[in-house]
Amino acid sequence: MADNPLGDFLRARRSGLRPEDVGMTSYGVRRVAGLRREEVAVLAGVNADYYTRLEQGRERHPSPQVLDALSRAFHLDTDAHTHLHRLAGTAPADHPVPPRNTVSPALRQLMDGYPHTPAFVLNRTLDILATNALADALYSPFDPADNLARMTFLDPAGRDFYTRWDWTAQAAVANLRQAAGYDPDDPRLNALIDTLTERSTVFSTLWQAHTVRGKTREAKQLNHPDVGPLTLTYQAFDVRDAPGQQLVIYHAEPGSPSAEALSLLGAVDATKRHMPSGPRTAPRAE
Repeated sequence: MADNPLGDFLRARRSGLRPEDVGMTSYGVRRVAGLRREEVAVLAGVNADYYTRLEQGRERHPSPQVLDALSRAFHLDTDAHTHLHRLAGTAPADHPVPPRNTVSPALRQLMDGYPHTPAFVLNRTLDILATNALADALYSPFDPADNLARMTFLDPAGRDFYTRWDWTAQAAVANLRQAAGYDPDDPRLNALIDTLTERSTVFSTLWQAHTVRGKTREAKQLNHPDVGPLTLTYQAFDVRDAPGQQLVIYHAEPGSPSAEALSLLGAVDATKRHMPSGPRTAPRAE
């Protein structure tokens, strides 16, 4: 990870805005895209030299008031605003219990209680920690179904499985950026980012954009080789006794073609699992 994440984030946000985006008049020849530092300083009501020092890492302890002003200047949404504070060390303290990558038996039992809809548990780095049977079937095209970011960028099945691949890729990178705000020194996160950066130019480009976003409720557009197109909505729930874990439950509109396809997928998976010669194609990640 870079040693100036706050400055990197500010530069990326500045380069992504044009004067007209923030109600300013453009003047002079612009050598690079985006706002000038002086323009950001005006929008945020801070000294231009002070803002420059923030970007360059010579000032690393801005006040919450300055961060709020910069957030307004950059039109940051809630996730990005929280991320900005976290990078500067001013976010409210997170739960003191360290993250863990084991899923409790009670949560596994709860997931198995949803036989007609996929359910799985993620950590902040998008590792799949546990799945129910239908989630195994849903992600069976991947080998292995271990991490949503790796599956998106590096698994050959990704581009066929995710109908809106570009959107899925952007969302995965934004989720990892949010994870970096929690713990930029996390060895697992850094190893994943290094691997994806080395092996995917698309990931590398998106990573440099510093877009931050948590889980949304936008519908997933998927294409499963066994049952065809699927449109699924989902809910993500924080696991109270395991900070950093989320329970994700997919859902198809009742009576829709996607609901029928999910039902068929469950039947196909059940048949495969009961065949003597065939192990499950997507074993649960521990």
